[in-house]
Amino acid sequence: MTLRRIVLASTSPYRHELLERLGIAFEVARPEVDEAALTGESPDALAIRLAEAKGRAVASHYPGALIIGSDQVADLDGRQLHKPGNRDNAIDQLTAASGRRVRFITAVCVVDAATGAAATRSVETLVTFRLLDRALIERYVDREQPFDCAGSAKAEGLGIALIERIASTDPTALIGLPLIAVTDLLAACGVRIP
Repeated sequence: MTLRRIVLASTSPYRHELLERLGIAFEVARPEVDEAALTGESPDALAIRLAEAKGRAVASHYPGALIIGSDQVADLDGRQLHKPGNRDNAIDQLTAASGRRVRFITAVCVVDAATGAAATRSVETLVTFRLLDRALIERYVDREQPFDCAGSAKAEGLGIALIERIASTDPTALIGLPLIAVTDLLAACGVRIP
């Protein structure tokens, strides 16, 4: 088995930390990708398309490498919850999610830059939020500042206190990189973990 260069096509600190858990050497590159949904595109299709687009955007700069792209889409009854970007948007998202279930679709793609082949997987996570009052939401947002997190609740941090239930086949998917799928996809490319 030959060692392959592995590149994470993401500057997300959450994805970086997750991939480090696998104990493999990797580099990080910023993918330049328009993340806007196409007209009529489902959340599932959007997450998969963007994960692959991120991997392919980086692949041309790393010939012979395996590129890992990932994307997450949060869906509340057909409304996409983007990264809020600021306090007011985070409060609005959490107010809308209060007492309801949000569906997170986390997709991952491994692009073999040597061949151009790509393999994708997606993982669904259903998150049921507690009933949240305005004061609690504001305290959470002011303390955690979840402005770079789709849906505004960082499950890896204090956001877990806002959640009543999480259902998923991969506990790392909600944080942004489904490691069970990553392990399978890399294994198919000859990368042994551990």
